[in-house]
Amino acid sequence: MKKSLRVCLLAAGVAVVGLGCVTVSQDGAGYVRSSALPAPPDPADNPTTPEKAALGKQLFFDPRLSGDGSMACQGCHYRHLGWTDGLPLSRKVGGGMNTRHTPSVYNTGYYTSWYWDGRAKTLEGQITAAWKAQIGADPVKAAAVIAAVPGYQATFQKVFGAAPDADNIPKALAAFLRTLNSGEAPWDRHVAGDTTAVSADAVAGHELFVGKAGCAACHRPPLYSDSLFYNIGLEAGKTNPDPGRQAVTKEAKDLSAFKTPSLRSVAIAGPYFHDGSVSSLDGAVRYMASGGKADPNKSALLIDRKLSEREISQLVAFLDTLTSDERFQAPTLP
Repeated sequence: MKKSLRVCLLAAGVAVVGLGCVTVSQDGAGYVRSSALPAPPDPADNPTTPEKAALGKQLFFDPRLSGDGSMACQGCHYRHLGWTDGLPLSRKVGGGMNTRHTPSVYNTGYYTSWYWDGRAKTLEGQITAAWKAQIGADPVKAAAVIAAVPGYQATFQKVFGAAPDADNIPKALAAFLRTLNSGEAPWDRHVAGDTTAVSADAVAGHELFVGKAGCAACHRPPLYSDSLFYNIGLEAGKTNPDPGRQAVTKEAKDLSAFKTPSLRSVAIAGPYFHDGSVSSLDGAVRYMASGGKADPNKSALLIDRKLSEREISQLVAFLDTLTSDERFQAPTLP
């Protein structure tokens, strides 16, 4: 790995070294990519293989994994929406609503904590929690449903040497999610030397991003996130403000702080922010560039950057170039 990339990823608090990392081809679970990101790390107890990731891909799209058979994991994460759902707040099985916006699962394998407040310490743990709360499953009962499918019986035996259960299903899903890494975006091609990949406005927007606008202080490339938590003022004035990270750490400094989202494919992943309160990318850029709402706990990094209308549009033009354009094909279910 190049020294500059290693330093950037370590500065972002993102793991970059792991065991048994693979990049899975389009014929398996995901795709080969040529962006700057190396393959994400695997935990020692769940090394990724093409077969395991392909199995996880099937499970991710299979509504039989849910409590009532009506909703797959994919029901909140669509490829054409940057692996989000396009809704301000995410829906649960049964029609209930969450209080936060669905985060993208692009590049989720690189993080060291999950959810907007970072309460999950492993990707497998986050998957298990969502399996229960989001798609309403009793893992033991749902595993029995999957185990009754002949096609799954053979594959689980091949991959895990065991029948589907509450432990190996999340492991398969995690293996798949670790393949959902940003494919080559126009900005990646520009960095690699393709002078036709992006517009002059996008180049100017990048200069603003790393300079006057201050965006790169938290949205550090190549993930365009630092995995840290910030209060950006969005909860100010709400009757029942979301405590955010404070609910996990119990520390006053973390009140209404939320994890920095990655900006990979951000242009297709609206609405924006943890509460889904801003519908357009232009609006999200304007909010951040203005310094946000007044809040005594707001990060000192959030100030009015005094950007012109042209500079706002140039920033948006740059963010548009972070949209991945890899191929993706939904699986055939057994």
